[in-house]
Amino acid sequence: MKSFPNEKISPEKEKTDKPQKKGDLRTLFFTTLYISAFTFGGGFVIVTFMRRKFVEELGWIDEKEMLDFTALAESCPGAVAVNTAILVGWKICGPAGMIVAVLGTILPPMVIISVISLFYAAFAENIWVAAALRGMQSGVAAVILDVACDLGSGVLKEKSILSAIVLAAAFFCSFFLDVSVVWIILAAAAAGIVNLIILRRRSRHNRGKEERL
Repeated sequence: MKSFPNEKISPEKEKTDKPQKKGDLRTLFFTTLYISAFTFGGGFVIVTFMRRKFVEELGWIDEKEMLDFTALAESCPGAVAVNTAILVGWKICGPAGMIVAVLGTILPPMVIISVISLFYAAFAENIWVAAALRGMQSGVAAVILDVACDLGSGVLKEKSILSAIVLAAAFFCSFFLDVSVVWIILAAAAAGIVNLIILRRRSRHNRGKEERL
């Protein structure tokens, strides 16, 4: 395509043409530290804030990658927040990013729990603390519901029939049949592997047809 010297480039096009800014360790550390320090409700709540920061605001990770990271973090042993921090940090800045993200994620709860453990008896018997925790439970439930809706909408955006079926079947088995999460994850993984095998066979078959023609 010819380029004209006097051609004006719109701000939108100029913004699109700029390369995506690479993540830096300092921003990664303080972002994970801030999210971990001011987030209540466990790993899934932290994941949704990571998504909003790293996907929507900074643009260091795309939506599908974050969805994959969440699935891997939930499927692997350990805390969901730490597992997600490992994957996000590795993706953004490699091994150094992984270490920095994990440190930023685990430092706030370690400090807070260490302080609380010294005064556990006073906290446990304090009616004001108990009332505050009961109120926080409602907020945490709402945030986790928001996470589930965000992740579910991400799956539906792929417009994959298999993903939609697995999502609906996993919810039904967990909520109504009380099936163990371990079996649900294993079944979903098996469905994904079978689907990949079928797609590869179809691709080879179509490629063979084209070669014969």
